Amino acid sequence: MRIITNNKKAYHNFFVSDLLEAGIELKGGEIKSVANGKISLSDSFVTIKNGEAYLRNCYIAPTDNSQTTDSECKRTRKLLLHKEEILKLERKVQEKGYSILPTKVYMKDGKAKVEIGLGKGKKLYDKRQVLKDRAVKRDLDRVLKNY
Repeated sequence: MRIITNNKKAYHNFFVSDLLEAGIELKGGEIKSVANGKISLSDSFVTIKNGEAYLRNCYIAPTDNSQTTDSECKRTRKLLLHKEEILKLERKVQEKGYSILPTKVYMKDGKAKVEIGLGKGKKLYDKRQVLKDRAVKRDLDRVLKNY
């Protein structure tokens, strides 16, 4: 397994839980671009429509020799999940106000995979608390290292 990209914004803006692995339905040279790391997950999210999951707003850069437009680079891509997984995600989103977001993209056995998770939005004070905890831990590690 080779990690291509991480969605750091997802962990900054959301409490992420219930991670799942999903395949992506790609066209033409998109797999080559993904394998080369030319993919961005910022501002992307997952929607469920008609019992199928779709990755929206995910930017995959075109390869050098392709004639794709910018609208095709951000097109909606189908995610390959089992029906039970889709139904479970759909229930959580409707009941508890969760969002479904991609957390990372990686290559596994020559196939592009997306790790998606349920995210519950963080408030500003939650983000501040995380930054504060991180700073305290960093200072503590620095003191222990020099001790």
